[in-house]
Amino acid sequence: MKSFLKGFAYAFQGIIYCIKNERNMRIHTVAALYVLIFARFFAFTREEYALLLLTIGGVMSAEAMNTAVENLADKVSSEKNPLIKAAKDTAAGAVLILAVISIGVALFLFGKYEGFENMYNFYSTHILNFIGLIVLSVLSLLYIIGLPIKKHK
Repeated sequence: MKSFLKGFAYAFQGIIYCIKNERNMRIHTVAALYVLIFARFFAFTREEYALLLLTIGGVMSAEAMNTAVENLADKVSSEKNPLIKAAKDTAAGAVLILAVISIGVALFLFGKYEGFENMYNFYSTHILNFIGLIVLSVLSLLYIIGLPIKKHK
């Protein structure tokens, strides 16, 4: 049981490493937060929420794998090598593929006028909620660009 729990601890350390060291992971976490906040205005079904969560998880998992590939490749050789470049480019391409597909999923799910109308009504009639959204936006920006980055080589 102890080694099982250690596995979770190591996994969480990997996630934290990714967030601390990869700006794109921070962008993905902020995007996920906003998607989940705004989803409540669109009256999604359970299946639509499941698709949303799978999409978010897929993009974030791909970003974590990309980070792992890049770090391992950098450790293996600091010299220019076409195979290492191909591995790193391919891993980055996997993230791009999922990110583009996630935009398509978002267009399908969030393409309902009523949801945007609900969102507008909520934030335009509740000034404190609108202020909260502005504060969250500023904090999100600081989180994305302001988190100290310490690369481990």
